[in-house]
Amino acid sequence: MNMIQAINSAMDVMMERDPNVVVMGEDVGYFGGVFRATAGLQAKYGKTRAFDTPITEIGIIGVAIGMGAYGLRPVPEIQFADYIYPALDQLVSEAARLRYRSAADFTAPITVRSPYGGGIFGGQTHSQSPEGIFTHVSGIKTVIPSTPYDAKGLLIAAIEDNDPVLFLEPKRIYNGPFHGHYDRPAKTWAGHPASEVPEGHYRVELGKAATVREGEAVTILAYGTMVHVVANTVEELGVDAEIIDLRTLVPLDIEAIEASVKKTGRCMIVHEATRTGGFGAELSALVQERCFYHLEAPIERVTGFDTPYPHSLEWAYFPGPVRIGTALQKLLKD
Repeated sequence: MNMIQAINSAMDVMMERDPNVVVMGEDVGYFGGVFRATAGLQAKYGKTRAFDTPITEIGIIGVAIGMGAYGLRPVPEIQFADYIYPALDQLVSEAARLRYRSAADFTAPITVRSPYGGGIFGGQTHSQSPEGIFTHVSGIKTVIPSTPYDAKGLLIAAIEDNDPVLFLEPKRIYNGPFHGHYDRPAKTWAGHPASEVPEGHYRVELGKAATVREGEAVTILAYGTMVHVVANTVEELGVDAEIIDLRTLVPLDIEAIEASVKKTGRCMIVHEATRTGGFGAELSALVQERCFYHLEAPIERVTGFDTPYPHSLEWAYFPGPVRIGTALQKLLKD
């Protein structure tokens, strides 16, 4: 399966297992979603369980919270993560606080799916990475898969979770892993070990990172598309790097991070979101607090820039092999 098919399979499995699971959003019903992630679900489960909504993100999330409080498990889609901001008040003030505010009398077991990130020439309104905003909010879990296998298992775990989950899907790798070279032919998931996705139910536990590559020279923390860009870059450069795919930002597998950095003595963080206030800043602080006496060089961050995502200069903004390679050379030289 590619990642779109794996995400579709996760929703199909959960809708079949639990009649309380419903899918909702703009064009997710009859049309099957702009990326076809919900294709066939309305035909299989009917218009009351896979349905289109008006173009109102605050309404989509507000209704989903109410449905969740009354016992359903909604999976609302925000068509692009760039459009999630109108729903911010509902997510932060209502969904994230409902369990705490009601002393657990009510919960908001909603899973908000949304494609995010650049690499497809979407420009400033279709390429943003807003994960750092939500990791700041107590009560919301933030999940970002990097493979079809993880996408299905993590999405099932998210839907089964009793708290709100923001499930961000890196659209650049929907159809295949990205090596980071925009001027080379694209790859598909065919033949990749993580494209072997079981048909039925399985879970990938939230809060558990994955070691994508073991190494001794440096620890690289990444998630989503950047996992593949980093992996390809270190292979091309011949760097003995250990790559940790975080998979979930909240809850964070800090134990895996700490163990790796203490082993290698060096740490680099790579993400596509803007630098200031990005999740990499939190990761850097945590590594500094827990691994200071093991660090042999300052922590490096390779990120997007503090600008809107530029259409014409997309590959200058995108943390690609050149910027990652330069940072690695600096880190290993210190």
